[in-house]
Amino acid sequence: MEVVTIETPPLGDRSYLVHDGEVALVIDPQRDIDRVEAAAREAGVRITHVAETHIHNDYVMGGLTLARQVGASYLLNGADEVAFERDPVAGGDEFRVGSLTVQVIATPGHTQHHLSYLLTHGHEQAVFSGGSLLYGSVGRTDLITPQDTERLTRAQYGSVRALAARVADQAGLYPTHGFGSFCSSGPATGLTRSTIGAQKQDNHALTDPDEDHFVATLIAGLTGYPSYYAHLGPINRKGADPADLTVPTPLTAEELRTRLDGGQWVVDLRDRAAFAHEHLRGTLSFAYSQHFTTFFGWTLPWGDPITLVGTREDVESAIRDLSRIGIDDLRVALGDRPAQLIAGHPLQSYPRTGWAELLAEFHAGREPVILDVRRDDEYASGHLATAVHIPLHDLLERLGEVPRATLWVHCGSGYRASIAASILQRAGHDVVHIDAPWDAVAPTGLPTTR
Repeated sequence: MEVVTIETPPLGDRSYLVHDGEVALVIDPQRDIDRVEAAAREAGVRITHVAETHIHNDYVMGGLTLARQVGASYLLNGADEVAFERDPVAGGDEFRVGSLTVQVIATPGHTQHHLSYLLTHGHEQAVFSGGSLLYGSVGRTDLITPQDTERLTRAQYGSVRALAARVADQAGLYPTHGFGSFCSSGPATGLTRSTIGAQKQDNHALTDPDEDHFVATLIAGLTGYPSYYAHLGPINRKGADPADLTVPTPLTAEELRTRLDGGQWVVDLRDRAAFAHEHLRGTLSFAYSQHFTTFFGWTLPWGDPITLVGTREDVESAIRDLSRIGIDDLRVALGDRPAQLIAGHPLQSYPRTGWAELLAEFHAGREPVILDVRRDDEYASGHLATAVHIPLHDLLERLGEVPRATLWVHCGSGYRASIAASILQRAGHDVVHIDAPWDAVAPTGLPTTR
């Protein structure tokens, strides 16, 4: 049995191609299925089965498209209500993929109808646990409704323990979530591989003997998750269209000007230092990086027209990433020199500093207005004593609460602060972007509160 891992670092997820050298099972493929097809070609195998562990909330599922394209059986829990034909499976089912034996195991918790798949080849076992048993923790249980959270958390506790009890300790564990995905909960481990036996030693869901304590602790530790999750479940139940990853015909300078003058969202993909130095008035900074997809989808209003501006390479990558969370129909302008994109359009900039410059403001007797755009849980764990707190994902809706003063904007690393600074400048505020990590605050002596 060979397991090929297909990583999606921007979303913190993994898909898997599992094969016996001739035929393969794909588990939890994302919408850009060309990566899976390439992996199958490289392995020299034919995909005969495509399986989902659950209806995903953090990405658009590519399983339906992949199964149709390669003529494979598409496996999904028969209890999930969907608008397309599939091959329904349930806990207790067993089938063959070439010389591999596949057992379907019900593991409710992350979702009500969650499944895991136990693959056996001779004496070798591998568990594909989706959003159930993760490395060091389990999938979050609050994505359905608040009323269901405690019930699902108790189900999660029971199902992962039952799963671990029926599988050999040496079995490899292959979760879909847990590598930075907001679908995970509890302590992150940073592991890239693990076994069932290792998790029995280290995973709090398997080491905590008190169900009530586990449930209370997990629920208390749940933090906010991206707003676009609310749209992905319905898309996946309907059945997503195939992803269109082509770069559309670039806008002309006049078309781009019309979009800017009309107040549409025009997103600059250059790095945040270049944006701070010079950008077209009215554009937003979403530097293309591993963090791009999550914060883009979490910040901008769902369904609004969007234009991407950047190099062809960055635009191509951004189109692929955004397709994974259901953002399509994008327009683009190609180029990384703002002054050349639209002749005569006003350019803007803003200061980009570190913590030392903020400290100097206090030493000079001034009272800088600080805006902290981290999440609620980050703010609660420690913040600057005088900071105003508005999380980035709430900023557009709460612009009326922002003080009318020069704003010193910070986050945990500088990335979200760049987005926030560009939003605030677009709304008419004077801003200073503090492009520095939060963990560098303590040595400066800036007053903090915990």
